[in-house]
Amino acid sequence: MEVTEITAAQFQDMVRIGAHRLTKNAEFVNSLNVFPVPDGDTGTNMGLSFGSGAKAVNESNATSIGELAQSLAKGLLMGARGNSGVITSQLFRGFASSVAGKETLSALDLTQALMSGVETAYKAVMKPVEGTILTVAREAARAANKASKTTTDAVVILQAVVAAAKAALAKTPDLLPVLKEVGVVDSGGQGLVFIYEGFLEGLSGEVSDEDTYQPDEGEMDEMVNAMHHQSVQSQIATEDIEFGYCTEMMVGLGQDGATATFDYEAFRNHLDGLGNSLLVVNDDEVVKVHVHTEHPGTVLAYGHQYGSMLKIKIDNMRLQHETILEQDQANEAADQEPIDFGIIAIASGKGVGTLLKSLGATTILSGGQTMNPSTQDILDAINSANAKQALILPNNGNIILAAQEAAKVAAIPVAIVPSKTISQGMTSLLSFNPDNSLAENQEQMTAGLADVISGQVTQAIRDTTIDGLPIKKNDYMGIIDGKIKVTAAKRKQATIDMIKAMLDEDSEIVTILVGEGGTRKEAEAIAAGADPDDQLEIEVHDGGQPVYPYLVSVE
Repeated sequence: MEVTEITAAQFQDMVRIGAHRLTKNAEFVNSLNVFPVPDGDTGTNMGLSFGSGAKAVNESNATSIGELAQSLAKGLLMGARGNSGVITSQLFRGFASSVAGKETLSALDLTQALMSGVETAYKAVMKPVEGTILTVAREAARAANKASKTTTDAVVILQAVVAAAKAALAKTPDLLPVLKEVGVVDSGGQGLVFIYEGFLEGLSGEVSDEDTYQPDEGEMDEMVNAMHHQSVQSQIATEDIEFGYCTEMMVGLGQDGATATFDYEAFRNHLDGLGNSLLVVNDDEVVKVHVHTEHPGTVLAYGHQYGSMLKIKIDNMRLQHETILEQDQANEAADQEPIDFGIIAIASGKGVGTLLKSLGATTILSGGQTMNPSTQDILDAINSANAKQALILPNNGNIILAAQEAAKVAAIPVAIVPSKTISQGMTSLLSFNPDNSLAENQEQMTAGLADVISGQVTQAIRDTTIDGLPIKKNDYMGIIDGKIKVTAAKRKQATIDMIKAMLDEDSEIVTILVGEGGTRKEAEAIAAGADPDDQLEIEVHDGGQPVYPYLVSVE
């Protein structure tokens, strides 16, 4: 099939199928995370980010590619999560800029748009690293440019793009030694390959039935919305929520090696035992589910027996409820005089948020390792801070780019303190001075980041070797300032060894945050084991953070 001019309808197909292909492979992309910790979320971040862009395209009434590309770029930007999501948003921001005002796209237009996207993305990253999604995007654009000199067929251009992207992806371990050491390719680059493959499928017309299926979301959306009125939420306490995860899935019946035959009554009765607020809607091809449960993974695993997962959405309703209550408070405060400084800190765990507030943060935004807040989430936090100016503490290296993008479009002056850990964020707050300017506070608080050493303890999810250190599945790892330094079979010993490795002759204060999987009793024993001579000031606090049983800072 030859395509010399891409129409708006074809572009919508490309975007839709690119999003679908990425989403259904998100778990595979997550599995490519270099460190063997259970917070590898590149696939999740990219899927949610690109899905936000695809939703904007699908809802647009535009009839030109120029306008649709702008919708894609805006939706991507507002939904961007994590570094991979932000970089992807920049690729398509440059793409949209190149095609502005165009009704259709020629092969040359497509090529120039891909090249413009690469240029924009490289400019957006302060220190571009080769062997990442940037490399894959650049080599794909170069291949498009080369092909455009000999063809006017946009399908041929995309074929060259996909082939070059895959080749570049295969070479990422040669550019990043840590990838080669672990034996994986770059996860962000793999996500981009899935997007480009979807583009090719959408344009060539060689698409499977599951990719072209467009369900009517109206019935489910109406029922879901009816269950989530804010007025109801405000009448209950967060701790009274029995089933905390609002879980939705759409299953293509009989697809992708289904192992069970669908029976509506049996299917519904089984899920009814896993939670409440259950909705099951189906036709001959698809079943759509909405349920409140404590075990969303169990729900999804059950649904997957009946076919391919066409759509998945999980929301933590306890966090949502807390956010609603905070928003109600923010709305009440909106009529008040704005404060001089809003300090927005991103926290993973209720206890961590409480600590950050006690140190001076005015707004806590829920997020962290397994679910990074989007650009829009951060922008909403800025807007609700009721402040004349704001400082943002991302407290996670994977959130900094999204925070920077939110700062660019905020209505008030915003500065980023590039804290990469909760420990850094806590320390930087001690340097805040309300009498200083925004720039002065940013400078002083950023300087304070160097005064703290951050440690994280978590459990390995696979066997691997990093920096010559052998790691066994289920062992506990001590990660110091982003590098795995110690491993041990027991959590307590791994934490003690990590703290000892963090200490030097100038160390004075050690703070231990107890998260899910850890206990205060064990933390007290860890403190005694790490400082048997009682030479340090060691504080233990309940953090409540997921993934990491213990977060440690040394100052």
